[in-house]
Amino acid sequence: MAEDKWNVKGLRGSVLEELINYTNEKYRQQKLALVQKIPTSIKPVRFDKTKRHITLAYFDQKSTVDYIGVVQGIPICFDAKECAKDIFPLQNIHEHQVEFMRQYEEQGGISFLLIYFTSRHVCYYMSFQEMMKYWNRAKEGGVKHFKYEELDIGFFVPLKQGMILHYLECLQKVLEQKDQ
Repeated sequence: MAEDKWNVKGLRGSVLEELINYTNEKYRQQKLALVQKIPTSIKPVRFDKTKRHITLAYFDQKSTVDYIGVVQGIPICFDAKECAKDIFPLQNIHEHQVEFMRQYEEQGGISFLLIYFTSRHVCYYMSFQEMMKYWNRAKEGGVKHFKYEELDIGFFVPLKQGMILHYLECLQKVLEQKDQ
């Protein structure tokens, strides 16, 4: 009965995260990158000693991003998001995440989002700069979302053999744009 009380809202994105975790392991094995999932810190409140289960918990602190690591000497951090429709609500990105990513970029790192559009089965690499374009538009009184149609077709992440979500290809494009 206690299991019925679990709030599964925080489990959204688990399919995307499994793809990313698998990809990150392949990147590690091939010595392309070392990227880890940042565990979400929880504080148990109620514990069922007979079943040895946590029955009630809350997030200990606001998380920053889902992943952090290094690609060939370049520090990266990113968050994984899922979207069921062709409109992504900016409320799915939190102020503290934006601030962390901004500070990460200021330190010379590269921040981005991987957004999985579940109805289309496609994943999009959104650079920090592109995210800020939509974020600032909303802050200035514009729409508080962006549409699938607004996205750059060149930044949809290829899904390679072996279920590898090859986001490094999109990262390479960003690095090439920065060099220009």
